[in-house]
Amino acid sequence: MGKGKKDKKKKHKDSSGKGQEKAAAKAVKVSEAREEVSEDGARLGGFADALRVGKGFSLVDVDTASTPAFEGDEDDGEGALEAGHAELSDLLERLHAESTAGSRRALLLVVQGMDTSGKGGLMRHVISVNPQSVRATAFKQPTPEELAHDFLWRIDKALPAAGQLGVFDRSHYEDVLVVRVHDLVPSEVWQKRYAQINAFERRVDRSGTKVIKVMTHISKEEQRDRLAERLSRPDKYYKYNPGDVDERSHWLDYMEAYQAVIDKTSTVGAPWHVVPSDHKWYARLAVQQLLLEALRSMNLTWPPADFDIEVEKKRLAES
Repeated sequence: MGKGKKDKKKKHKDSSGKGQEKAAAKAVKVSEAREEVSEDGARLGGFADALRVGKGFSLVDVDTASTPAFEGDEDDGEGALEAGHAELSDLLERLHAESTAGSRRALLLVVQGMDTSGKGGLMRHVISVNPQSVRATAFKQPTPEELAHDFLWRIDKALPAAGQLGVFDRSHYEDVLVVRVHDLVPSEVWQKRYAQINAFERRVDRSGTKVIKVMTHISKEEQRDRLAERLSRPDKYYKYNPGDVDERSHWLDYMEAYQAVIDKTSTVGAPWHVVPSDHKWYARLAVQQLLLEALRSMNLTWPPADFDIEVEKKRLAES
């Protein structure tokens, strides 16, 4: 992972009426958005390459306040995030459109991270651009019905359909994180799950669903500050969970468990990306850019008409 500068603190629908002209104009705008440069010269660059874990990756070496692949400050980052909304919405619409013509392709974003690391903010500030194409699932403590099945049962049920972006707020990785840290099942049980997860994700990938895995990584000090803010603001009380303080006593155990997850389940088809998240604005921008880079790589196209356009124009005019 590279390191960038630290900060200073601080829709569109193609209408078939004018079909091809509007589609062409839209494509130009999307292309321009990819080259977006802020007034201060901050430029976007390969987030996936910068954040993807590689051989010998060590979680303790990550500067959680860094901004890899981005050279701007908070204002620049928020501007870049806003500039990316139109393209993300456009690409998600294309993904959906392809499915109406039989494509089985989908995208799955898996987000893991310690409490307060910004997972919920990603939904509000990044994913909400095209809610009709998104299937979001927040995995909580398993229900009795879920516990009666294999740990992947509830995950499989929540996978995105063709043409959708699926988003997991926590996921099957809880079963090798929380379960490990709190010794909820015998070690011989959770140790087998790494291989089961890899096999599951290979199956998902073969079915046409591209998997992006993200760990939103904050420092213990930043988590303390965010919890303190929740205790100081009545409008944030609802977010505060006394159990979060208890979990802080297991911080090192969680870091060890996350390192094992990264070592054992970052694969060619479903690699992990560790996003430094002490700066919320950067984490949101980074995840948006990871989605954009993945969707661009899919070379999504508008499906051709399965009817005679000229005939339909005539029929419409005469109707």
